[in-house]
Amino acid sequence: MAQNESLNFEGPAGNLEGLLIQPETPPVAAAVVCHAHPLHGGMMHFKVIFRAAKALQAQGVAALRFNFRGVGRSGGSHDHGKGEQDDASAALDEMARRFPGLPLVIGGFSFGSHMALRVAARDPRPAAVIAMGLPIKSLADPEFADGITVPRLFVHGENDTYGGRDAITAWVARLPEPRQLTVIPDSDHFFTGHLDPLQATIEAWASARPWQRA
Repeated sequence: MAQNESLNFEGPAGNLEGLLIQPETPPVAAAVVCHAHPLHGGMMHFKVIFRAAKALQAQGVAALRFNFRGVGRSGGSHDHGKGEQDDASAALDEMARRFPGLPLVIGGFSFGSHMALRVAARDPRPAAVIAMGLPIKSLADPEFADGITVPRLFVHGENDTYGGRDAITAWVARLPEPRQLTVIPDSDHFFTGHLDPLQATIEAWASARPWQRA
């Protein structure tokens, strides 16, 4: 039977609050999913994060959602993206401890997708990355992701106010393979009214176990 567990784990600025969901069968990979900007209401209970975790769970992946420092019951305070990368790395540490030997996946939504990619650019452990609603217009140094060569899935709203179809298509096109971009038609940044195709896209991608190609 699938398992849901509320947990706390050690982060660099104090305790980090998380929710772990596991599949009904032994997991084939372990994932960390990062939430949107903490100063704009982002938290682990956000619908996009929940749907992504459920999509991964459906394909046999144990998925950890967690609150960045200063959000919910997580200790510390917002660190403008620097400390949050360390929080995401601590979440990877926790999943590696709980699921030794399994491939690690990292992903996120909006600010969380930026953090996930930053971690993947510096940490060799993630074998695949999911970036949902990456805020293209907010990236001061878009070339930071050029060195990431593990499989990456980008899911984006066609009418995303932080960079729509043209912006994400041009950005992803310059990245090395393997990478996949799915633009959800008529969707905004938050995938309002389009959570089902978002979830289906992630589930289809995970069904191929792309982390095995890393």
